Amino acid sequence: MNRRIFLRGLGGACVAAPFLGSLTDRTVMAQPVTPPKRLIVMYTHYGCITTRWFPRKSHGPLTAADLQSTTLKHLAPYVDKLLMPRGIRAMNEWTVGLERGQGNDRHLQVNGSYFTCHPVTPNSDDPFSFDQATKFNAKPTGPSLDHVIARQLSPQGIPLLLNTAGQNDGAFSAISYSAAETLFKGLNASQAFSSLTGIFEPGKPTSPDTYAAMRGKSVLDIVKDDLQRLERLDMSRADKQKLAAWKELLDATGSVVASSQCDASLAMALGATQENVDLASTTPSVDDRLTRRISDGLDGADLHSNLAVLAAACNANPVIFLKYPGTFLFKGLGLEYESASISGRLDSANITGTCVPGVLDMLLKIDDYYARKFAHLVGQLNRIDEGDGTLLDNCAAVWFQDVSDGCARNLNNMPILQAGSAGGYFKTGWAVNVDDGSPDLTTGNSEITCAPGTSDQVDGVSQETGTDPSLANAPINKYFCNLMNALGVKAGTDGFPAKGGSEPVTHFGRYDRTEDFIGGGTNPSTIHDPGEFTALRANA
Repeated sequence: MNRRIFLRGLGGACVAAPFLGSLTDRTVMAQPVTPPKRLIVMYTHYGCITTRWFPRKSHGPLTAADLQSTTLKHLAPYVDKLLMPRGIRAMNEWTVGLERGQGNDRHLQVNGSYFTCHPVTPNSDDPFSFDQATKFNAKPTGPSLDHVIARQLSPQGIPLLLNTAGQNDGAFSAISYSAAETLFKGLNASQAFSSLTGIFEPGKPTSPDTYAAMRGKSVLDIVKDDLQRLERLDMSRADKQKLAAWKELLDATGSVVASSQCDASLAMALGATQENVDLASTTPSVDDRLTRRISDGLDGADLHSNLAVLAAACNANPVIFLKYPGTFLFKGLGLEYESASISGRLDSANITGTCVPGVLDMLLKIDDYYARKFAHLVGQLNRIDEGDGTLLDNCAAVWFQDVSDGCARNLNNMPILQAGSAGGYFKTGWAVNVDDGSPDLTTGNSEITCAPGTSDQVDGVSQETGTDPSLANAPINKYFCNLMNALGVKAGTDGFPAKGGSEPVTHFGRYDRTEDFIGGGTNPSTIHDPGEFTALRANA
């Protein structure tokens, strides 16, 4: 057989049936193959001004009017395709008194635990220690979500991680780990573009079976269900022998992974060109790479988003993470202080002091910028037709933030926004309070200091700008289970994701209570609340 195998959506039954004479009077049809599901994550640092980010409605159908007065107003055109899970807590919160996590670093341990739900090691019980090993080099004791999914669904078993500012983050702000204590460094625009070069050919539409082949499945795996249906039919011995020979042939040749047939014009339409990539990679300063215009309507961050869209459209990888940088100076927004400091309302890394004048307006500029970037990503995904809907409809595009309020650095009441239903798996057009179902969950206290008429003294120790820690504590692990099940990840009999498994995913990480992280792994591994959030499902 030719090494380049193009199934073009025929399916095993349609391919095999013409060769089986005893079935000529029967109608054997391949089952329709749906487009693949993808996860696209946009991850930003230092939280947000929650009082402006969240709509007032925490549970119920969302309307464009609900978003108009918020930071999310740029997403109003897509409100019917949005899902806002409310009441969720991320893991391993840093506090001065070690009430809700380890004492390593208020940035490092949160980022390291965010997508792993594992503690970091080596552990520290001194929140103010400057020991280099624990302060800047501790790493989680398990793999992150992107790698757990990629092991089952991605070519070569690795995700696509795009660093939007061209930076390779150290453990301080890293989020991706291929295994325990094993940091995974992503790609910049130039590297990502090179990895995508050659995956599309003009004028050749990509078939659903080619999608599956690109996900690392053999041809036999793709048509297995169709062939099993044929084997159950009444047929002659000769045809059974032919069918067995057909399976043997597929098994011998089907390890060849089909090339994608994406149209190169799509890359051009997305601005994914060598010229734009070169411009985005050679800006005078790293601080300009996110916001600098490289063509009409396209800045450095948008180019990375468009590369993610191209990768998703071609299904070059169903697991795509867009990582925005930590400790970044947004010169393009006219700011003079880097993002980490002003998230704490100060001009330094301290957690107490006097407010930087106008700091809330500065933070709202950054929040607005991120909202526009997510709206751009969503809009591009929604422009591309796929199956009975759009590419967005077959994705779960999720904007995660490392914390809720940047000054309090609290992990309860997390601001999370999803676009797309992942092929109808998720409910859309809703805010869903998975904690207690109330429609009026607090939006936090972000404006209690540094706003006109309020105190000008910052107290990050008390976490007063955050949310009462007794509220909005549904574990983020359960949402990760939702995402994995939506994409088709399977678990072993224990409910944890496992390659070769056949069960739904019900468990993820080491702990799902932030208090269990205290001590850095001294508590027994426990998932107290297994399963996914059924309220987020389309049929709920």
